[in-house]
Amino acid sequence: MWLQRLGLWDQRCFVALFSKSERKRIHQFSYWCSKTGDGPFYLLLVVLFFLLELTHAGAFTELLLLSLAIELPLYLVLKNSIRRQRPYQLMAGMMQAHIEASDKFSLPSGHTAAAFVVATSLLCFYPDWAWFAFSWAGLIGLSRILLGVHFPLDILAGSSLGVSSSLIAQQILN
Repeated sequence: MWLQRLGLWDQRCFVALFSKSERKRIHQFSYWCSKTGDGPFYLLLVVLFFLLELTHAGAFTELLLLSLAIELPLYLVLKNSIRRQRPYQLMAGMMQAHIEASDKFSLPSGHTAAAFVVATSLLCFYPDWAWFAFSWAGLIGLSRILLGVHFPLDILAGSSLGVSSSLIAQQILN
């Protein structure tokens, strides 16, 4: 019973948020925000840290790589075990996603998980940047809803996975 209510809440929240994406500026912002959650951005970030000779760039990179090495297999196991359909699959005929998803299933959000890995890793070495990093990670998650490829609970699961993976990696490295 409570699972059905949770599912209905998730769908209602999705519809309320997704309806905002019809505005061109919101759609464009969502698209470009989501693009910063693609893999090449993380490589660029690490290279930039080394070019700027930031203190702890090496330790940050080590934590980030271990965190992603923990997050990715967990993400794949969860996604392929849970096999939750994406919003445009569950609501076929009622809505159409603004982008094509990179895979078939939606839970958890991989873009969100990776963004929260980065944000949590940044918090460890550059705490002054935490507010920006977590805001950016949250916007990545929101953008995935606005683009029509994830439900809000997918985003919550992705953020939890990302933070947890980074915390586990910190424990391993310490």
